[in-house]
Amino acid sequence: MDPNQMITRAKGLILNPRAEFEAIAAEPVANPLDLLVKWAVPVSAVPAVAGFLGSLLFLLGFGWIGPLLASAVVGYVLGLVGVFVVAKIVEILAPNFGGSADPAGAMKLAVYAPTAGWLAGIFLLIPPLAFLAILGLYSLYLFWIAIPILTRVPEEKRLVFVLAVIGCAVVVNIVISLVARAFV
Repeated sequence: MDPNQMITRAKGLILNPRAEFEAIAAEPVANPLDLLVKWAVPVSAVPAVAGFLGSLLFLLGFGWIGPLLASAVVGYVLGLVGVFVVAKIVEILAPNFGGSADPAGAMKLAVYAPTAGWLAGIFLLIPPLAFLAILGLYSLYLFWIAIPILTRVPEEKRLVFVLAVIGCAVVVNIVISLVARAFV
């Protein structure tokens, strides 16, 4: 995906998510992992790079480069692992809620729904503005909108499905945080 297409996709997800997710659902996917590589790898780098640079500038000490860089890289890589795991959780849980066990649809949901959070990570570049990263909570809305489109979970079961996936994702993120602490 070229940069212009990525900007158009991100803009669509933020400004008109329902239509953008309909377009995403219609796109053929030969290999769901390609979505991870072509979208999540570059877009999820925004908060990692911004957080690293913002911390480096805020601390004004180049003696911190090693630990800051290690933390950013480990967090970034484990975040990508988290996206993959959430996709698998969605794929496994969806049939239990009347949806489809579609690996491509699950990966599309796990890859595109966090976009607002990743983009809001740009505020980490300027530590006094880091609180604005809370705007990334819009990703929860993106997730909500995408569920019936990408997983076919019926409307009446959507809330319970969302809560189940979020519960599993919280556990995954706790494990990822513990692993990250072990490496940094």
